[in-house]
Amino acid sequence: MSAAPPTTVAIEPAILYFGTPVVLISTQNEDGTSNLAPMSSAFWLGWRCILGLDASSKTTENLVRTGECVLNLPSVREVDAVDRIARTTGSDPIPGAKQMRGYDHEKLKWARAGLTQVPAETVAPPRAAECPVQLEAVLAAQNGFMADDPVWKGGIVVFEVRIQRVHVHPSLCMDGHDNRIDPDRWQPLIMSFQKFYGLAPGQVHPSRLGEIEEATYLSPDVERARSVSTA
Repeated sequence: MSAAPPTTVAIEPAILYFGTPVVLISTQNEDGTSNLAPMSSAFWLGWRCILGLDASSKTTENLVRTGECVLNLPSVREVDAVDRIARTTGSDPIPGAKQMRGYDHEKLKWARAGLTQVPAETVAPPRAAECPVQLEAVLAAQNGFMADDPVWKGGIVVFEVRIQRVHVHPSLCMDGHDNRIDPDRWQPLIMSFQKFYGLAPGQVHPSRLGEIEEATYLSPDVERARSVSTA
């Protein structure tokens, strides 16, 4: 006789952040310096990424103005650097919602994080050398969020960015393949309900999806990216 299925309770958590990779977004400020901002409302499809950002953030302002960014993906080893700038903003004055949550204004975020700027190839914002994955991207589309709510409408912006260059530390590359990342070597920093986590080593179960040849998902953006000249 099979066991009874587990029961549930109805709850109302303030947030539904069940776990997504942390991203450090670098963008260019008006004076040519670079802003660096941690976030985790991001997901990828092919060579596109969807980003959900506070409309009042410096990153949003810079991305709208320049149309360029670098998505630096930290591993669990860079968690201290991420946390050092987790409650900072490049916006001055500090937006009201961030004031309420105890944010500080910080112009020199790279120094505060202790990360090294290295030039990107196709966009102006720099890459974070210590992050094992660095994705150069350009803005493809911008959309509003929660348009059906009169209070929250306009407070969040959803961006679609297109990747133009993928840089990875060689230690992540799969043996015997030129263009594949070994998931057993990649240890992304995960944020779940505002707390940092990592992944346990090894797969928990064989994957039928993993039997599909990765090349079948190849996006036309890859060929398009090859034609982008070095900045």
